[in-house]
Amino acid sequence: MQASEKLRKKAEAALGKRALFGEDIDLDEYEDAPRDRAPADSLEELEEDIQETMLNAGVIPSAKGRSGSFLMMDNSMVHTSMIGPGVELMSLSAAMEKYPWVNEYAWNLVPVDADKYTAKSFLEQADGYFIRALAGQSVKLPVQTCLMMNKHNVSQYVHNIIIVEEGASLEVVTGCTTARGIEKAIHLGISEIYIKEGGSLSFSMIHNWAEQVGVRPRTVISVGKNATFVNNYVVLRPVRSVQSFPTARLEGEGAVAKFNSIAIAHPGSTLDLGSRAILSAPRTGAEIISRAITTGGTVYARGHLVGEAPQIKAHLECKGLILKEEGVQIAIPELEARVPDVEMTHEAAVGKIAKDQVEYLMARGLDEEQAVGMIVRGFLEGGIKGLPQNLKDEIDKAVSQTDIGGM
Repeated sequence: MQASEKLRKKAEAALGKRALFGEDIDLDEYEDAPRDRAPADSLEELEEDIQETMLNAGVIPSAKGRSGSFLMMDNSMVHTSMIGPGVELMSLSAAMEKYPWVNEYAWNLVPVDADKYTAKSFLEQADGYFIRALAGQSVKLPVQTCLMMNKHNVSQYVHNIIIVEEGASLEVVTGCTTARGIEKAIHLGISEIYIKEGGSLSFSMIHNWAEQVGVRPRTVISVGKNATFVNNYVVLRPVRSVQSFPTARLEGEGAVAKFNSIAIAHPGSTLDLGSRAILSAPRTGAEIISRAITTGGTVYARGHLVGEAPQIKAHLECKGLILKEEGVQIAIPELEARVPDVEMTHEAAVGKIAKDQVEYLMARGLDEEQAVGMIVRGFLEGGIKGLPQNLKDEIDKAVSQTDIGGM
């Protein structure tokens, strides 16, 4: 109780603390999202438009090809189901009740007073999903989760914990979205991820928000000895603003972290996206790859690599295309080496599509729009190895629906 009271006081003191990056959003503009939505035994029993919304965010209502499914709508836990072995999935509140030791993992990586968004999430007792891959288990099929807002002008508070135990492997696909007709809302999401020795986690997040939605995720990942973390972060639809800067702490020798960000900034959107890797153990490795285009919005592509141990290797790459005159691209790569025996590199490039590339494709029978679309799709996927097929499909769909214009 003393620890909880101490955290509460820290959170209360941080309620006015602005985030280091991104637009400052007035949380008082929003009501708390409902917590009383009735649970559903199956995702397929939900309304058709809700199922369609999930599909557009990469979540399969039938759960075919999934090890488990989770849906949080507004602030209500609506559905949890498990199909495959080797993994547990439940709400975080249920996990804390079932396993009191889970409380020790909460607010251990993300400080409650990091900014006003973390503080508000703590004070509102945010709930979310708890996923645990059991030691030595290779979970064959992905676990899917969906975080949806279904009421106008509300705040959704989310707190997730993932634990990949020693030698386990797991893939998680998360869709973040708003239901049809919901134009304005704010999503606050805390995620604390622990990957223990020899474990691996592939985590893909697809955003499909409405145009006046603010998004403030706060994520920290602890990566243990010889463990691997791969993160795919995809923002392709119009949204008011996203500010995301997940941090991986490579704390065990031989740990690896890879961050891939793919983004389209539409007119009116501000995407402040970045990733940080802190390499604090010998022979760790990290890679941060960012691909972004703007058709009129603003993109901040940040990256920060911190080398604190010898014999590490890390690379940072930020590339952006400006397709319309109003678009803005800002690349901010940072390398911070604190010991001499490190290998850290970065590459940043911002520009427009080369005219000769378009003309080359048009000479082979494509019209101008088709040629530009092909180049954009190749650019967004380029340099990112092993991108899941569902993310490639989502990129194709988003590019085909985006006004990318001609040359």
